Amino acid sequence: MFEDKSQELTPISKLGEFGLIKHLTEYFPLSNESSELGVGDDAAVINPGNKKVVLTTDVLAEGVHFNLGYVPLKHLGYKAVVVNLSDVAAMNAVPTQILVSLAVSSRFPVEALEEIYSGIQAACARYKVDLIGGDTTSSNSGLVMSITAVGIEDEENIVKRSGAKPNDLLVVTGDLGGAYMGLQILEREHAVFLADPNMQPEMEGYDYILERQLKPEARTDVKTILKELDIKPTSMIDISDGLASEILHLSDQSQTGFRLYEEKIPMDSLTISTADEMNLNPSMTALSGGEDYELLFTISPNDFDKIKNHPDFTIIGHAVEKEDGNFMIARGSNQLVPLTAQGWDAFLGNQQNG
Repeated sequence: MFEDKSQELTPISKLGEFGLIKHLTEYFPLSNESSELGVGDDAAVINPGNKKVVLTTDVLAEGVHFNLGYVPLKHLGYKAVVVNLSDVAAMNAVPTQILVSLAVSSRFPVEALEEIYSGIQAACARYKVDLIGGDTTSSNSGLVMSITAVGIEDEENIVKRSGAKPNDLLVVTGDLGGAYMGLQILEREHAVFLADPNMQPEMEGYDYILERQLKPEARTDVKTILKELDIKPTSMIDISDGLASEILHLSDQSQTGFRLYEEKIPMDSLTISTADEMNLNPSMTALSGGEDYELLFTISPNDFDKIKNHPDFTIIGHAVEKEDGNFMIARGSNQLVPLTAQGWDAFLGNQQNG
């Protein structure tokens, strides 16, 4: 958990619950006008003015969502915030506040929680969000984190999953599959370490995909870019469970089908070469891997000219009538491959079959 094994660690019992909360949150200033009252009272107070409030929450459990054998605590804190802010971004809203709750076992000293909160603080500073509350409690099964994110936005700007229409263009930000391949490298090297602790991990050259897994970023910038392009998406979702799964979510909520072109899926060269190295189909890492935290959205075909040459957006398909179903058009052919949800399922602990 810590590099310096000689470091004298502080048991949580020395501070107590309220002392711990005060200790961990004393350096989180409020920066949003909507944050009227933050940590320290019975409840926080948010004043959104005349705007709508967007709320989302995620639970991250040790052994299910993360492995502390290779995930640094600071990175874990940062990522826990980002995955929630990504959901707010997917509503085309501005994230403004978070609440953080932790359940920790006695094996975690105060210094471990300081590391987690240093990552949380870094994310708050990066995305200009305020920590306004939360809770801590004991756990008999390791570390569990629950983060709630708040976003505020004018009603007319909010984008749901349910607005896509046939002929709308399907667009994705960034590149896909990198986070999944980063996880494969971490799992491989962790297995080698467990077999022989004297072996040094072979991480050199995998920096980009490791960062995509350990320290992803929420695409809160997309809202501003689309506004500058004078584009409002008709539907939107973030890519946390794999591209195929998210397309099916849009299909279900919008009551449309989709056609995805395999050759259009944007992938980094390192993602492709690492997949080849591990005898994996690169496209499958994007379709089923998850944790990319890019945004998937649809736009009117009338907006094609506005977005076609933008370096951060890729048009990967289009919406069709609901009865036409959801298919991927395979690379180099006209073969239609049914899209199935094979992304991450926390209750199965692995990939689910459609």
